[in-house]
Amino acid sequence: MNPITSWKTCIRTVILALALLAVTGCGQIGLGATPQPTQQQEMEAFVQAHLATGDFMGAVLVARGDEVLFQGGYGKADLELDVPNTPETVFRLGSLTKQFTAAAILQLQEQGRLNVNDTLNKYLPDAPHAGEVTLAQLMSHSSGMPDNLASPSLELRQAHAPDEMIGQAAGQPLEFTPGSQYHYCNVCYLMLGRIVEKVSGQSYADYLSEHIFQPAGMTATGIDEAGPVVPHRAAGYTWDGRTYRNAEFIDMSNVGGAGILISTVGDMYKWDRALYTDAVLSAAAREAYFTPRVSMGEGQNYAFGWVITDTPEHTLAEHSGGSVGFVTYAIRDPATQLYVIVLSNIEKPAAVDVAQGLAAIAYGEPYDMPGRLPAAEVVDIDPAILQKYAGSYQVSADMAFTITAEAGHLFAEVPNLPKFEIFPTSETDFFAKIADIKLQFEVGADGSVTELVIHEGGQEIHAAKVKGTRP
Repeated sequence: MNPITSWKTCIRTVILALALLAVTGCGQIGLGATPQPTQQQEMEAFVQAHLATGDFMGAVLVARGDEVLFQGGYGKADLELDVPNTPETVFRLGSLTKQFTAAAILQLQEQGRLNVNDTLNKYLPDAPHAGEVTLAQLMSHSSGMPDNLASPSLELRQAHAPDEMIGQAAGQPLEFTPGSQYHYCNVCYLMLGRIVEKVSGQSYADYLSEHIFQPAGMTATGIDEAGPVVPHRAAGYTWDGRTYRNAEFIDMSNVGGAGILISTVGDMYKWDRALYTDAVLSAAAREAYFTPRVSMGEGQNYAFGWVITDTPEHTLAEHSGGSVGFVTYAIRDPATQLYVIVLSNIEKPAAVDVAQGLAAIAYGEPYDMPGRLPAAEVVDIDPAILQKYAGSYQVSADMAFTITAEAGHLFAEVPNLPKFEIFPTSETDFFAKIADIKLQFEVGADGSVTELVIHEGGQEIHAAKVKGTRP
């Protein structure tokens, strides 16, 4: 059973999803009295629908310029202690760390202490292929460096010296001519983190704290260390569709500048705002930061720590992050100053869908609710059979579902909200397109309908058909 949701949570998700009907065009609008949902209600319904699937827990924030449009925490920061996620919860950033490492390198360049066009051997002479690749190529994942941070020969539960981690690439040829193509490389950003330390004379943590976090006003961001007590730190989990499990432990010092940071959605928003000013990077450095360097295909190019995505409607800077037990995603639109940040403590890609869906809602563009089934799975049912299902089904003492059959279609309704159509996948099984909701009608031996079973978010809610209702 999904430990996040109860039947009350399930029904709340259904109700929130119903608020979207006026916007999405699903179903029918009831009596003209139901108000148009606000953008915040639409976003809430969308995130709640993802929460109900079990694939998402975490915190989200959507802002445009200086205005926070929406933020919230969902699910649990700690399932064992029953601690909820909030906007103040601290999550691993995973590869969102790379944008900070790249910013630090550009700062050092502005200080005249390095040049991104220098070859690696000027700073790490013993690194593999140090005389063949430049810092800019490391920053844009175009160096051709083999990436072995996930090598099965490494025991990541214990700390390794940075040079040992970097040395995993020794003895292996470059995968392509440096600068000629794109290949994601974590060890490249581990090297860049070491260069920050060697050139600045400070630890990676101290340098970022003094030169990035403090100027940006970030107070909840730092490196992920197992020893220190970090207030509001989330635990990481995996989810197999039935059971949550604690994520495997790894010593995050092994990933360094590739993924060692932790933060909150609020601090990440401060970071985004700082990137529109000279607080951390000058205008020239910001231009270099976001300039596309190498094609990733399909309208995407990698810059320095950011993916630049071009669509007919927008040019976005975005990036994902993944670490054991965590997935993160950030989207920023310089043209409108829209910013979306999603930090999740479940090792599932749903966080990416949440971020992209929230951005679509902010733009007023179409998006998919989780759990929608393709139209090809809908089957035709005899209208006489549908008529049998019409009636009232008691969910609890104060809530009932009303089912109506109209012109060969079946509709469900919760009091004071618009009805929505449910679509058959068999003679007794139906689903709603507004969210991950499935409904099953139970039929007795005499052919009479006895109850409605609502399946949502891993829960089953049994609602008995009220006697005396038609047919």
